[in-house]
Amino acid sequence: MAARLLLRSALRAATTCRTARVPVLRRGMAAGGIPSDEEQATGLEKIIMTAMKDGTDPYNMMKPKEYAGTKDDPHLVPSITNKRIIGCVCEEDNTTVVWFWLHEGEAHRCPSCGSHYKLVPHEMPH
Repeated sequence: MAARLLLRSALRAATTCRTARVPVLRRGMAAGGIPSDEEQATGLEKIIMTAMKDGTDPYNMMKPKEYAGTKDDPHLVPSITNKRIIGCVCEEDNTTVVWFWLHEGEAHRCPSCGSHYKLVPHEMPH
C-alpha cells in the first residue's frame, strides 16, 4: 500500500513538472554584460580610480616624472608636511645613498652631486 502511494505521488510530481514550466531567472549579465571595475567600485577605491583616470596619482603609486635636477627645473618631492628626508643616489652604479632634509621653500641642493630638489605640498584624497 505504501509503495503504491509513493509511486502515485512520484508520477504526479513528474507529470506536473513537465507541464508547468518554471520561468528562468535572468541574471544581471543578460542585461548588458559583466559590470566593469569602475562600475562596481565604491568609496575610497572609486576616488582613487577616478583620480587615476583623470591623470593624477593620489598616492604616488606611479613612477615619478623625470626632471633635469637643475635650479630652474628641480626634482619635485611631494609631502604632506613642511619637511621631508630625501635619499639621493648620486651616480647610477653607486651603492651608497646620501640622505638630507628637504624643507619647504626654495630648491635645495644635494651636498654630494649638486642635484636640486624642491618640496611641494601634497594633500591626501580622503
